[in-house]
Amino acid sequence: MNIVITGRSGRMGLAVAEAVEAHPDATIHGTHDTGEELAPLLEGADTVIDFTIHSFTAQLLQEALATRSALVIGTTGHDEKELAAIHEASEKIPLVLAPNFSVGVNTLFWLTRHAARILGNDRCDIEVTEMHHRHKIDAPSGTARRLLEILNEETDTSYEDDVSHGRVGITGARPNRQIGMHSLRGGDVVGDHTVMFAADGERVELTHKASSRMTFASGALRAALWLGDKSPGLYDMQDVLGLR
Repeated sequence: MNIVITGRSGRMGLAVAEAVEAHPDATIHGTHDTGEELAPLLEGADTVIDFTIHSFTAQLLQEALATRSALVIGTTGHDEKELAAIHEASEKIPLVLAPNFSVGVNTLFWLTRHAARILGNDRCDIEVTEMHHRHKIDAPSGTARRLLEILNEETDTSYEDDVSHGRVGITGARPNRQIGMHSLRGGDVVGDHTVMFAADGERVELTHKASSRMTFASGALRAALWLGDKSPGLYDMQDVLGLR
């Protein structure tokens, strides 16, 4: 498979390049970075693996649609307009969009959904924490946002009305429907995520800790290879891993 890597000089771009070079069924067809032309690289490419910034997504979609290149998008921080454009593009090309490509994190997504169904927020207080390196520019992380989406779906709550981002001052008693969200930044932490279900007398914590970006890079490459024979559509890592 011929793969184009966008965000060549970034931490994830470098890791993806290492993963592709080590795989017998994948070849780096080209790499792209800020200020360079993308269109010429897509001629003859099968799939683009993208770890850049959300403001680049519109250009990426436009040029991938022109060549009918499949996309693996690991970039996070998209606004509603950008997400709508991704959904529209997936009607014409196969596309994997995921906040996290780690097999372990996607297992955490699955476990969180099932734990929420069993424990719920009628008997447990739910809190989410995430920690990343000091250079991460968005908060909460895309992975934490996906965990919150899962919790909202399973507990009939909403991100806008029921998620509390940290607490300060005299906050009063904790509302029953509230889900706490806490983002920590420091050092070179690759990515830690915990979902806590706290009840009277017991507490359940689901935690994933990443120590290497290669786990994400390998997962993104796995998604790219999986897309090889797929029809247009919007997929995520739950599809890639057969967890649906």
